[in-house]
Amino acid sequence: MRLRNFFVLVLVFVLPLLAVSAYADTPDIGTAAPFAVLGASTVTNTGPTTLTGSLGVSPGSAITGFFGTTANDGPGTFTGAAHQADAVAGAAQADANTAYLAAKGLAPTQVLTGQDLGGMTLTPGVYFFSSSAQLTGALTLDALGSNTAQWTFQIGSTLTTASASSVTVIDAAAGGFTGNGGITWQVGSSATLGSTTTFLGTIIAKASDTLVTGATDGCGRVIALNGAVTLDTNVISTGCTVTAGGPGGSGGTITPPPAPHVPEPGTFGLLSVGLFAMVLLTFRKSRVSSPSLSC
Repeated sequence: MRLRNFFVLVLVFVLPLLAVSAYADTPDIGTAAPFAVLGASTVTNTGPTTLTGSLGVSPGSAITGFFGTTANDGPGTFTGAAHQADAVAGAAQADANTAYLAAKGLAPTQVLTGQDLGGMTLTPGVYFFSSSAQLTGALTLDALGSNTAQWTFQIGSTLTTASASSVTVIDAAAGGFTGNGGITWQVGSSATLGSTTTFLGTIIAKASDTLVTGATDGCGRVIALNGAVTLDTNVISTGCTVTAGGPGGSGGTITPPPAPHVPEPGTFGLLSVGLFAMVLLTFRKSRVSSPSLSC
């Protein structure tokens, strides 16, 4: 009986603690969150690109093709601040790299190596490609009625989309889509979005990012950790809107994801001590109340 009580306590108290730990492992881009575009060596733009968010580069300093930067040569525009080889951009790069490693370290839900994402409907999870990933056509992400759904794509080498491909979210909760990280693409080398691709999510590429003419990325950011970001008449926004409901009939506004509440180590320590004390107290009470079996 005492052993049964012990296991009940474990199920009631310890398993929720493990769930909290798993949530704390969710990739968080930290100070990179305000950036629509963040490059490492250079950011180069051609055409009237529009960014909803900040623009930065570090450790490189060159940004061309945007009004409001050191070059100030347009025709691209952005709504936030420009950070070129300063402390803000450097900190954002460090946080983006931390998020990249965190995303890479998640346990995969499903292995999709060798499969084209086009035509798939994927529920929240972690999807793994050992090498390259290709999107030809439409990828549908089904939030299953949640406003905190999250998808992480772990890609060993390159991410490439064909022209006019798309990523859409369906069945988001009516209150909006606010899960931390939301849609994260961890790319082992370089990402290329084909012309007029309609994309969603934060791309964190180890090397470089290229958005071909007319490609858009909403609900996320375009980040290169070691190389350049190359743009041409693109629209990139840290927020976006779901216009179709899909299964369940709900839709909603997708907002930039908030940083997760990650309990500090001291919180886990105090909780662990409390759980141990409760188990010990129950154990002792059980011994006192149990009838003696001795003769």
